[in-house]
Amino acid sequence: MARIKGKLLKTGIDSRRFMRPACAAIKAHELRNKNKAELVKILDEQKQQLANIRVQKVAGGKLQEIGEARKNVARVLTVINQTQREQLRLFYQKKRFTPLDLRVKKTRAMRRALTPFEKSKKTVREQKKLAHFPLRKYAVKA
Repeated sequence: MARIKGKLLKTGIDSRRFMRPACAAIKAHELRNKNKAELVKILDEQKQQLANIRVQKVAGGKLQEIGEARKNVARVLTVINQTQREQLRLFYQKKRFTPLDLRVKKTRAMRRALTPFEKSKKTVREQKKLAHFPLRKYAVKA
């Protein structure tokens, strides 16, 4: 009773959901092992494949492949951008200032708050007071 091409299976589920797209998905973890030149080459190939699928669509090709191809292009671009930003973060790690787009976002209040060092600073008067009147330590015999 299970037929292919959009017919209902024995369970009553549409068979199109289980059909594999012709354009196979690229795995992001595999892309992360490649260098920039290889990634750019893969990106060009994927864009070319997307263009071919668009031409086929006009001629009445499969629409499902377009979504997969677009996601492949997006995956490659994402990996390129993430690796680039990671390298920039490492470059600016020991520098005095980091670019605004590489800084941690947090919240406006948190960015403007005092640093722990600034919070712990004490005035000369407070230092003298703490030195002259330390916390009394004593125990009461029960």
